Amino acid sequence: MLGAILTQNTAWTNVERALSQLRAEIPLRPESVLALAEPALAELIRPSGYFNVKARRLRSFCEALLEAGGEAALAALPTDQLRQWLLAINGIGPETADDILLYAFERPVFVVDAYTRRLFGRLGLIAGDESYEDIRQHVEAALGPDVACFNEYHALIVRHAKEVCRARKPGCQVCLLSRGCQQREDESQSP
Repeated sequence: MLGAILTQNTAWTNVERALSQLRAEIPLRPESVLALAEPALAELIRPSGYFNVKARRLRSFCEALLEAGGEAALAALPTDQLRQWLLAINGIGPETADDILLYAFERPVFVVDAYTRRLFGRLGLIAGDESYEDIRQHVEAALGPDVACFNEYHALIVRHAKEVCRARKPGCQVCLLSRGCQQREDESQSP
């Protein structure tokens, strides 16, 4: 859950470095995070970027988690109620909440991120101005409530977007999805 907060606006490799530094100092438990002074916490998570903001967010999350009775108490909540609880915490938006729901609580909630938007946009599956909720609900309706499927599908989207469907210099020539890609069509029509 801490990783979901740390990964905001940064690459996972940076989060791994931050978590490694944090884990070397304390057990990754809410009480341990809260026992650290905020500046010390910020310094430990520095590799994740925006470390002062993220230190405050981690502390807010850990405080809320303990006040709610811990992970076990939250796991007993229905998914919609748990999602609303997460969204009420300062610094947790829809993507982070859904990341926590899918990966930590194993709930059938699809995570929409920049990779999803890029790939779906290039494939013409979205226009680009859809809301987060519209995209999430559309994918969930199309695939059905399947945690393993959402987990794998999201992982495949991320991998494809990082390795092939990059923001700059996409690898259209090796893309298995290029037949339906708007990006490739736009490039072939330019002078």
